[in-house]
Amino acid sequence: MGLIDLASGNSLWRGIEYFQSKKVKNINKINEGEYDSIVSGTDEYVVHIDINHPRKSACTCPFAFDRRVICKHMVATYFTIYPNEAEKIIKEAEEYEEQEEKRYKEHLKDIKEYVDSLTEDEVRAMLIDKIMDEWYNNDYRW
Repeated sequence: MGLIDLASGNSLWRGIEYFQSKKVKNINKINEGEYDSIVSGTDEYVVHIDINHPRKSACTCPFAFDRRVICKHMVATYFTIYPNEAEKIIKEAEEYEEQEEKRYKEHLKDIKEYVDSLTEDEVRAMLIDKIMDEWYNNDYRW
């Protein structure tokens, strides 16, 4: 698994934000696949990433210090070195959001058509059922 695959969703997206905000400074290539950097956050953090052995990556931030986890500072460093990878992930997320919006609109249209086909008595009966479900499931009492 790669460094990005091991990052949590939160670390991934915060790392992208740090990358986009250009918070990564002083990247130094140590050898093939290993880099050191300074990343500005609450403080300045020293980051070491190892592309070939991601669990050997390290950061001085409170989240990752002395732990084998991938933090947002490591992710930001990775994307600063490989900006096309960040753009690819951002594009995939945007495409996913567009598809979700399209599915939502189609589903909403179907629901509206269904509701429009109901009689007033059917709508009342469904509303009563829903209120009763909420009443019992949430231990709600009038």
